[in-house]
This record gives sequence, structure tokens and C-alpha cells, in this order.
Amino acid sequence: MTRVLDPQRLSAGRVLAASTALLTLGAVLTGMLLTDVQHPPFQSLDEGWAGAITALRAPFWDGLNGFLNLAGYRGVLVLHGLLVVALLLRRRARTAVFAAAAGIVVLGLTQILKAAILRERPANTIVLTDTGSFPSGHVASTAAFLVVVAILLGRAWAGVLAGLGVLAMMVSRTYLSAHWLVDTVGSVCLAVPVVLLLWLSCRNICIQENGDARRLISWRARASRRRRAAVPQELES
Repeated sequence: MTRVLDPQRLSAGRVLAASTALLTLGAVLTGMLLTDVQHPPFQSLDEGWAGAITALRAPFWDGLNGFLNLAGYRGVLVLHGLLVVALLLRRRARTAVFAAAAGIVVLGLTQILKAAILRERPANTIVLTDTGSFPSGHVASTAAFLVVVAILLGRAWAGVLAGLGVLAMMVSRTYLSAHWLVDTVGSVCLAVPVVLLLWLSCRNICIQENGDARRLISWRARASRRRRAAVPQELES
């Protein structure tokens, strides 16, 4: 894991700018729903997207999105938990705290907003759902996990895959009529800035922790090579 992880410091200015933009958009959407949850200004957009995406339903896409329905919430939570355990086993306690906090905070805020807004889901959903459509728990949990992984890997391709993964989950939730389009947008506006701001608060500690682990592994590797090199000399003597 030491060689795999390369957590990036990320520019504080860019993190704050992106987080502010997303949180502002999320707050605007939330405010519109609180003002009129039955007929928000973007309802026609949601209904138009729902009609277009559900017109694409076919057995293959039903099966694929059924899998994403299972993987995108419980599956992602399990993976997030395994990530935390792996970090603890590899002596990344502070990084594990960051990863755990990101998942827990996003999940908690999502449930609070669901209960506070209680937006009705689309009528023709084809999967089991709970109450409250805004925001999407599947999208929020997926975004939290993938952004955490992308930050800790610190590679451009990880960020691209994270974006594609979140987009796929957004489309999937609307394909299944489990959520309106704006529900999924609101989830991204919640999850991504929460993870980024948490990382901003503990990045230095986590980066130092990973650097210390790198040096420890290097020292142990050198010590092991010296021990192996000393064995033939002892046998010769």
C-alpha cells in the first residue's frame, strides 16, 4: 500500500473554490425544494430527463443497472469499510480516520436532508426504495468513496475513473426511476465538497504519515538485503 498510495496535497484555493461552487449550487437546489417540494422550478427538467432515460430501458440495461443498484450503496459502504480496515492494518491510522469520517459525514448529511425535505420519488421506480428522494444516497456514497480513493492514489487516471463512476451511478439512479436528475446532482454537490474539505483539514498529517511509512519500508528492505548478503559470508567462514 505504501507504493500504491501517493496522496496529493491539492491546492487549497482550488479546493475552496470548487467546494464553494458545489455547496452553493446544492444550497440553491435545497432551498427551491424547501419552498415548494411538490412543484420545484426544475420539475419539468426532471420529468423530461426521466422520460428520455426510461425510454431506453431494455433487458441488458435493466440487468446492468440492477447490479449498480446493489453495488452503489451497500456494496460501496462495504468497500469503504474495507478501505478503512486496510489503512489501519498498514499503519495509516490518521488516513483511515479521514476515510472513515468522509463516508460517515456524507452518509449522515444525506439522511438528514432526505428526512428534512421528503421529496417524492418518481412513480415508476423498478427497485425498492426508502422515503425521501433528495439527495440520492447511492450517488452520495459512491462519490464519497471514489473521491477518497482518487485523493489517496493521487493519480490523474484515478480522478477520471472516479468521475466516470459517479456519472454512471447518476444515470443509473434515474434509469431505474429511483431518483430525479436533480436528486443526483444534489448528491454530488454534497459529497464532493465534504470529502475535499475534510481532506484539506488533514492532508498534511496524512501525507506525512504516508511518507514516514515509505521510509520505514525502505529501511526494512535495505536491512533485509544486508542480512541476506551476510549469510553467505558466515557460511564461508
